[in-house]
Amino acid sequence: MAITPETTGSETNTGNGSSVALDQTSPYFLHPSDSPRMTLVLTPFDGSGYGAWRRSVLIALSAKNKLSYIESFSPIPRSDSAEFKLWSRCNDLVTSWLLNSLLKKIAGSVIYSKSAKDLWKDLEDRFGQPNGAMLYHLQKQLADLVQGSYDTVGYYTKMNKIWDELDTLYTKVTCSCACNCGGNDKMNKSL
Repeated sequence: MAITPETTGSETNTGNGSSVALDQTSPYFLHPSDSPRMTLVLTPFDGSGYGAWRRSVLIALSAKNKLSYIESFSPIPRSDSAEFKLWSRCNDLVTSWLLNSLLKKIAGSVIYSKSAKDLWKDLEDRFGQPNGAMLYHLQKQLADLVQGSYDTVGYYTKMNKIWDELDTLYTKVTCSCACNCGGNDKMNKSL
């Protein structure tokens, strides 16, 4: 990504004494309200309900145009480039947001991650794996669900929530090529 002066952006110091204006669509752009103390989600992740927490974080990072800091296909700028200092500042901010979205015991286990991407990958590896017990529990909940005292909307909402949770567990990555994307490993683990 090239840093180009724009009239619609925010002044940013590149670290070498000069300032450039960043376009608001740049992943390096920081809004004045962006703060390291900000939390991305209402309820910190406590080790359960990873799928819903993950979805909430992805929505929040997308709204802030910061998904590229946790996505595996986004390259890190070279350390000798002007972009690296901008990337590093935003990466630290995203890391802070992620840590603020975790309970202290979980945050303590990932605080030394080198980047937001590494932190996210660690969480994905630990909590994002298909869970056979959870799959059984959700299938049983769905099979046992009866309208009972629920009104129609409440019953549908409960059923839809279970379907959505099942959908996240059933998501299978398929890869038939001989590539290094990790798709075959993920597929085999989820079976």
